[in-house]
Amino acid sequence: MVFTSVVNFVRARGPDEFWRKRKIFKLAAHYMGRPRNCYGITIRSVHRALAYATKGRALKKLDMRELWTQRINAGCEQHGLQYPAFQDGLYRNDVLLNKKVLADLAIWEPRTFEALARISEQFPEEDQGKMVMGPCPNKEN
Repeated sequence: MVFTSVVNFVRARGPDEFWRKRKIFKLAAHYMGRPRNCYGITIRSVHRALAYATKGRALKKLDMRELWTQRINAGCEQHGLQYPAFQDGLYRNDVLLNKKVLADLAIWEPRTFEALARISEQFPEEDQGKMVMGPCPNKEN
């Protein structure tokens, strides 16, 4: 191919197309049949898979939060507590553990979770009779 003008030279695509297609084919290497071998079908399949993966990451986070809540709730029921009361008791006593850690304790360390359940049943004297929800009050050290 002879370039007779700068306009035609700019339009020459060279080896970039090969590498662009190779990147897509690498993403589709585990597919079977034409979605693996034909670029037009491959790129549609890869784009669809990437879209599902994006949605899946958000759904995975929601599923994990639900699982943590169920595990904490099951641990609370073993000790005769309701989950909101357990959570409120932990806030009152300045126990700052997130749902993931509480769920792991409920499953893998039941004695530690039992100790947390006992702590959540105790009320500090300044909070007698009040329901405290939300972040822990700041205490000066």
